[in-house]
Amino acid sequence: MGKKYKIAVLPGDGIGSEVIGVGLKVLQKIAEKNNIPYIQKVFPFGGEHYLKTGEILSDESVNELKNYDVIYLGAIGSPKVKPGILEKGILLKLRFELDQYINLRPVKLYPGVETPIKNKTEKDIDYVVIRENTGGLYTGIGGFTMKHTEDEVAVQSMVYNYKQVSRCLKYAFEVAKNRPRKTLALVGKTNVLTYAFDLWERVFNAIGEQEYPEVNREYYHVDATCMHMVKQPERFDVIVTSNMFGDIITDLGAMTQGGMGMAASANINPTHKTPSMFEPVHGSAPDIAGQNKANPLATVMSLKMMLDFMEQPKAAAEVEKAICSVTSLDLDNMSTSEIEKAILSNIR
Repeated sequence: MGKKYKIAVLPGDGIGSEVIGVGLKVLQKIAEKNNIPYIQKVFPFGGEHYLKTGEILSDESVNELKNYDVIYLGAIGSPKVKPGILEKGILLKLRFELDQYINLRPVKLYPGVETPIKNKTEKDIDYVVIRENTGGLYTGIGGFTMKHTEDEVAVQSMVYNYKQVSRCLKYAFEVAKNRPRKTLALVGKTNVLTYAFDLWERVFNAIGEQEYPEVNREYYHVDATCMHMVKQPERFDVIVTSNMFGDIITDLGAMTQGGMGMAASANINPTHKTPSMFEPVHGSAPDIAGQNKANPLATVMSLKMMLDFMEQPKAAAEVEKAICSVTSLDLDNMSTSEIEKAILSNIR
């Protein structure tokens, strides 16, 4: 039977429990078919839990989560909670405490899904964005002076060290090496951010020359990247970039692949020393929560990524095949449960 995987489940808020419920049913069926043993435990963390108990995510809870192999997340967010509290207290805390230093976002247009880019098909939009996930502007280094006066100064610094940059780039080169086109593009802003991206570019070229000569290297400014993602997405194979730039361009990528309901992501610690987290890109969508309207496909796509990470390629491929079998359906007019039924029926 092999290893019994330990899966922590965080349904979160809003539509989170609905979409994660679909993902868990797909997991159960695919695990039974492929003899993958696992146990799961549901954790309550999210906006509603915070409003009820005052608890965001304690250090004790983080330590408990460290005992799991992977984390499967639905969505976190509540309009009743001030912006930043849940993002910093749960999502960023997990990324930093578990050293999930890679954010992996496939940008892939599935068959039958409409893209707002004219005359582009699934052959044109199929690339991966690797975002450095624990450094840069998101570390919160900075502060205020003379706050609430006309002389107020706010500073937030982009800080990177060699270790953060090199380990992210090595992961990206490995991904590119194993794709047919073997092409890796560094996205930065070397003409303005002349310190941080000087480091990125030097390490990018050094690692490429010394360790991955078979991988083609490209460089793009982030603003040019946005234009290419819209006009010529087929240009890209694998993109690697900083935390902030990755956050921005992956949302643009999600729109080109059919919207947030079709975008999956992973927050990965490649060493497997702490659990990695898999989640849809969309939020908790409180306006449609409980109405059986949420599209669960991004959550199922995240499950496919989780199975790949768990070194279950056959199961991951079967989930991918099931996803492809339903994307040509009229998803906009299907309920969550109808999409669930269609996916499960295609796992034979």
